[in-house]
This record gives sequence, C-alpha cells and structure tokens, in this order.
Amino acid sequence: MLSKRIIPCLDVRNGKLTKGIKFKGNVDIGDPVEMASFYCEEGADELVFYDITASSENRDIMIETVRRVAEKIFIPFCVGGGIRSVEDMRRVLLAGAEKVSVNSAAIRDPGLIARGAEAFGSQAIILGMDVKKVTPSKKIPSGYEIVIDGGRTPVGVDALVWARKAEELGTGEICLNSIDADGTKEGYELNLTRLIASRVSIPVIASGGAGEARHLFEVLTSGLADAALIASVTHYGLLSIRELKSYLHNKGIKVRMHW
Repeated sequence: MLSKRIIPCLDVRNGKLTKGIKFKGNVDIGDPVEMASFYCEEGADELVFYDITASSENRDIMIETVRRVAEKIFIPFCVGGGIRSVEDMRRVLLAGAEKVSVNSAAIRDPGLIARGAEAFGSQAIILGMDVKKVTPSKKIPSGYEIVIDGGRTPVGVDALVWARKAEELGTGEICLNSIDADGTKEGYELNLTRLIASRVSIPVIASGGAGEARHLFEVLTSGLADAALIASVTHYGLLSIRELKSYLHNKGIKVRMHW
C-alpha cells in the first residue's frame, strides 16, 4: 500500500501567507518562505503554494516568491494560481517547483492540460478543483459544481464530469477543494471526496476542513483520498505535522515518518 501524504497548503496574497474561511475574509498570517521551511523540517511530504488572487486579478504568478520558497525546501513543491500557458508552467518549474496546478485556466481552455502533460509529463500537471455543493440538476447531476476565479465564478460544470474529463486529458493528480468546508475546521467533505476518488484512477488530494487528526483519518479511509491538504490546523498551531502523522500511524495508516 502506498503511503498517504500530508501536504500543507500555503495560500499567498501580495507575497504574504493568508487564510480565510469558505474563500472569504482572508487575513495575513505570516511569511510563506519561513512557513515553507518550517513545514519541510516538520515532516511534510509535499507543499502546495497557491497565489490566490493571480487568476481573479488576471496577472502572472509571483515567480520570485516561488523561487525563494524552492530554495528553502527539499520536498516536492506544487505551484498554482495564474498559470494560463505552457510557458507559464515552464517558468514555474524552472523556478524550482516539481508540479504545477491549473484550475480556472483549464476550465476556460481544457487543452492546456493536454499540452502541459505532453510537455512535462502527467506527473507534473495537477488539476485544482474548487467545488461548491448545489441542488442536483440536469446540468449538475452530482450536486457539486465547479467554481473558478478563487471561488468567485460558478461555471455550470459538474465536478465529477470535469474530473473524469481532466483525467482523460492527461492530468496526473486532482487537488479537490470543498469551498463549503474550507477553513471551517469541521472536517473534510467526505461525500465529495469519495465521489471523485472512486470514479477516477489518478490520486486525489482532499482539501478543505481539517480541524483535528480524526478528520484526516476519515478522509484517507472512508473518503478514499490519497493525500490530505492541511492549512488552518497547522498554521495556527492546533496540531503539528508530527502529531498528525503519529496519530495516523497509530491508527494503522501508512505514512512517511521523516524523523
């Protein structure tokens, strides 16, 4: 059995680490470079870096911040936000990232996934999916709709349909974020995670809602996730990565113990 991964998420706005609830009310809480270095030493398996306003502001990602983070860590590093072309991907990878995450731009131009996978390999292309629960309809039969531009723009696309199409196009992994659970610390959206993870053959990273160790255990078992993204629970010092991994290890979950 493959080890389950614990992946801190660094949401960055104007060069500062920030955190909100349900994609709203963000407050700045620190320096992303310092936090990346700390998480690397703490035993994180990977890091995800999101420039959360690059897409909505229609600007390029802050490449210098990416470079500074990459210089401080020695674990895999995924970068997203404002990536609209293969050349954008190339710049991020050359700055030190191992993976790039596409989200809004991929909805607008699904071929971006295929072009990125052809240029850099599927393992380097991560699909970010920001998802909100809605009333099931003919257009959204699963009851989960894709929302882009940092949670600002519903697009009338069913989450399951999009996940399966993205897999066909060549994405190597899905980072599945529940807008409804984001920042609440009340647990991951298990039904959404299970729905996607059970219907695709690529790894799924669950995101949104971690508040205690039990939540990670639930999403990695009943939610069928391959990895758990965390933010508030460790950003605010409620639990450390070592504590989370020790808890999972004691519950029989295979995790990498880096210390």
